[in-house]
Amino acid sequence: MAARVRKAVFPAAGLGTRFLPATKAQPKEMLPLVDKPIIQYGVEEAHASGIDKIIIVTGRGKNAIEDHFDVSVELETFLESRGKTDLLAQIRRISDLIQVSYVRQGEPLGLGHAVLVTRDLVGPEPFAVVLADDVLDAQPAGLAQMVEVFNRVDGPVLAVERVPWDSVSSYGIVEFDSDSDGVYTVRDLVEKPKREDAKSNLAIIGRYILTPDIFEELEATARDRTGEIQLTSGLTRLLKKRPIYAYEIKGVRHDTGNKLGYLKAMVYFALKREDLAGPFADYLRGINL
Repeated sequence: MAARVRKAVFPAAGLGTRFLPATKAQPKEMLPLVDKPIIQYGVEEAHASGIDKIIIVTGRGKNAIEDHFDVSVELETFLESRGKTDLLAQIRRISDLIQVSYVRQGEPLGLGHAVLVTRDLVGPEPFAVVLADDVLDAQPAGLAQMVEVFNRVDGPVLAVERVPWDSVSSYGIVEFDSDSDGVYTVRDLVEKPKREDAKSNLAIIGRYILTPDIFEELEATARDRTGEIQLTSGLTRLLKKRPIYAYEIKGVRHDTGNKLGYLKAMVYFALKREDLAGPFADYLRGINL
């Protein structure tokens, strides 16, 4: 039987250059979707999936992330003194939600390197990797679906999504031998193939359930031409030693790592809010530019 997945790694050391100048002095992961920062959606998803330990990979200028998940005595005291009990409960829930640890990635040397620096904190057990840019709206939670698959197949599971064929060159693409109810047996992983060379349009998205043997493969993975260690390269090495699976999460994915995707996610989650949906929808219908 597969060991329980208790930990999730959140790589958050990137510079957020696609959102400059907004990210000059604040982490991209702290940009709000309505009234919660992007990274909190992923943390809440992990918590809903039975994960109780979060490992956030940070870098310079990321202190706001640590502050967000820490206790804020001054703010809590202020809210309590003003009788704002609902807001107080929301703030306390953030810090009570989950146990959070941090590790610094000295240089932004790729996703594989970000995962590798968590080796000591993860230890000899399976773990999730969550790229906070991908915000999922799914029931059950996206990671919970993947954990259920992991428990069945007892091997690494990659989240995938079908993308337009014209977009395959922007993703890591999964080639597969067989599938059953959205679970695919991976034959090969190809990083950003040309459209004419792609064998499928199943793209890897920002959720992984990995086994600890990935660390040995990442340590042996050479840097690419940009000087980075790619997680896909480490997984390709691991695939030679054990089966790897891919799973299509049942839900809606928003890529908030680009401006258009971020704006779409903002509208989507605002329209799901009972307190905002009606007047916001009226506003959108009335726009005349």
